[in-house]
Amino acid sequence: MTNVEMEMQTKIAACIEAMNACNKCYVSSLKEYDLASLRESIKYNREAAEICSFAAAALSRGTVYEKEILSLVVKACEQCANECEKFKHIHCQSSVEACRRCAEVCSSMSMSV
Repeated sequence: MTNVEMEMQTKIAACIEAMNACNKCYVSSLKEYDLASLRESIKYNREAAEICSFAAAALSRGTVYEKEILSLVVKACEQCANECEKFKHIHCQSSVEACRRCAEVCSSMSMSV
């Protein structure tokens, strides 16, 4: 496997990890007592999950829009992490970690695109 292929697999894996963490946070947040305070978190988790899902699929197909998609992934993951950081729930903190990792991987590696 070439370096480019390994980088692509790393990006895809980071997107899938963030997507899963965001989906779990989204669903878990809907069950929380303080649902109203989690409204923005729920919104950003859903957005980030869908964007990361799309990105993983597009990157695996070898999209010509890699740079633009990665830029959107970074933006969505950073916003989601910033919002989830406000909460102490385990599912929120897991989302923060996965989103930060995804944003880091996709922004640092997107320079080579």
